[in-house]
Amino acid sequence: MTHLDKLNLQSLNIPEEKREELLRIFPEVRTEGGQIDFDRLRLALGELVDTGKERYGLNWPGKSACFKAIQTPSMGTLLPAPEESVNFDTTENLIIEGDNLEALKLLQKSYIGRVKMIYIDPPYNTGNDFIYPDNYSESLQTYLEYTGQTGEEGKRFSSNTDTDGRFHSKWLNMMYPRLYLARDLLRDDGVIFISIDDGEIENLRRLCNEVFGEENFIITITWEKGRKNDSTFFSETAEYMLVFARDKWSLSRLGQWREKKPGLDAVLSQYNCLLEKYGDDHESVEEGMRRFYIGLDQDKPEKKLSHFWRSDRRGLFFGADISSASTSIPDYDVIHPKTLRPCKKPSRGWGCNPEEMQRRIADDRVLFGEDEATIPLKKSYLTEVDSIVKTPVIYKDGRAASLTLKNIIGPGIFENPKDHNVIADLINYATEDDTIILDFFAGSGTTAHAVLDLNKLDGGNRKFILVQLPEPTDRTDYPTIADITKERVRRVIKKLNDDDGNEKHQDRGFRVFKLAESNFTPWDGSIDQSPEDISRQMEMHIEHVRQGRTDEDILYEILLKSGFPLSIPVSTLQVDGKTLYSIHDGIMLVCLDRNLTMPLVQAIVDRLPERVVFLDEGFAGNDALKVNAKEACKLKNIVFKVV
Repeated sequence: MTHLDKLNLQSLNIPEEKREELLRIFPEVRTEGGQIDFDRLRLALGELVDTGKERYGLNWPGKSACFKAIQTPSMGTLLPAPEESVNFDTTENLIIEGDNLEALKLLQKSYIGRVKMIYIDPPYNTGNDFIYPDNYSESLQTYLEYTGQTGEEGKRFSSNTDTDGRFHSKWLNMMYPRLYLARDLLRDDGVIFISIDDGEIENLRRLCNEVFGEENFIITITWEKGRKNDSTFFSETAEYMLVFARDKWSLSRLGQWREKKPGLDAVLSQYNCLLEKYGDDHESVEEGMRRFYIGLDQDKPEKKLSHFWRSDRRGLFFGADISSASTSIPDYDVIHPKTLRPCKKPSRGWGCNPEEMQRRIADDRVLFGEDEATIPLKKSYLTEVDSIVKTPVIYKDGRAASLTLKNIIGPGIFENPKDHNVIADLINYATEDDTIILDFFAGSGTTAHAVLDLNKLDGGNRKFILVQLPEPTDRTDYPTIADITKERVRRVIKKLNDDDGNEKHQDRGFRVFKLAESNFTPWDGSIDQSPEDISRQMEMHIEHVRQGRTDEDILYEILLKSGFPLSIPVSTLQVDGKTLYSIHDGIMLVCLDRNLTMPLVQAIVDRLPERVVFLDEGFAGNDALKVNAKEACKLKNIVFKVV
């Protein structure tokens, strides 16, 4: 039996993938051993190769170690935790508890090129608020020690203090491999939003230029969170989001991003909820509608009028009507219908002639303020407005997100959570309604909250994948941040179901998986090859499944290492008195029985799956049975694998 029959238990080998792609593009650089001849590659590229010693770029101590971290495959696995999940058997949403570097590696085979949007809110490097693996080539071991899974007392990773001589370098060492791996998970038309503050925005921009390409930069979003009067020079209230595309050209082919018009049913539902909550408090009702860019005409509330709120700030009344000929439009007054005084004028004029203005006033297409001090705005009915281009400035008081989290899960839980309404707006703007959104610094679970709320709002079918390190909190109710993540999402789901009974039968659940060592003990080639050591390893491999692991644990590692998503439908069936796992309606069959027989193997083969996986110890050292099983599969063009 050759090693080719063994299921590869490593995560995706990224250097090997890139080598094969390079050889596909430049077959002439292949050496006799299948490696790359860089001298031939330079010849093939000609003058496009930069051989100079001085180049523009971002370098820091430890950068080479980042590449080692990226190139070292993970030997870990993700163990299912149905007891901590919601609707485990049916949901496609995931919450992964573990180090996100290892998780991103393990997700490569299953989710490469499948994620539409990534939003992350990484540690801002304020001097004491992030932890990082001390040994990047052994991050799984570091994680296991950190969480006390190695039989030793759990320990913390080192903190990054501003007195350290490599303060910025350590933060870059933490971010670089994660962004590198995250890029591969994005679709060609995928996009990433990264929250950051002033401390590392310059380094993050240059880091992203290197990982994603400077040509794929989209915008820097400024998030204004309200005034602070305790700052020395300026009110330090702004945070930022860097926005990069995987391939900006793919985005442009799909058309310009635009703010999608919310469904009328969703707007009416939101409006009615706000009326029930605030009654005659029109200011609170209107504030609640602003996330839709909907203003309310109190004379005709049933119309739900959409106002171009940007026109006021830009000094334009009818922005779409202004052209080079607008300079010939005469100056005139627009009289307020209640005060009968001339209204305040936009700095660049009205944008249309007096006759057109009077027609629009007569057609109720002009929104007047309470008095003449407010510049009138153009009215556009919701049913007539398809979309608008989003502004790169967000005005949202950060206290609202803290209050939301307090109401959901209790006070004093999490400092400075992000506003789920803002994240929902970005998801709505950048994705379709049937896509995957990834957040591998999940924190309190804001991204999942945003996805679930947005799906309710527009009937979408977006899926989320969250990754969160189980960082201790020193609390008894929520021992780790990962516990906070899961509990918030549970409560959001419960509230949504209580509100509407899940009438649309949306996916309101999540599967929990936890990072751990592989279910199978690997052969350790680094130990001394003395007869005693080799004998000890051989004894371990008589039963190479780790003690305490269940068939479900083994199954999901097989799925993960075979390139199937963790949300794929799995069913069980009985064949010849044994339980089999059927993957995606039988495309792959997994048999974990420890006592295989040829009649069982033949019954499995007769079902004609594309692939079949057996537990190696099921053959119990019967090489003839294993050879016959392989040949039976070969006759039906079935891929045969053992694990």
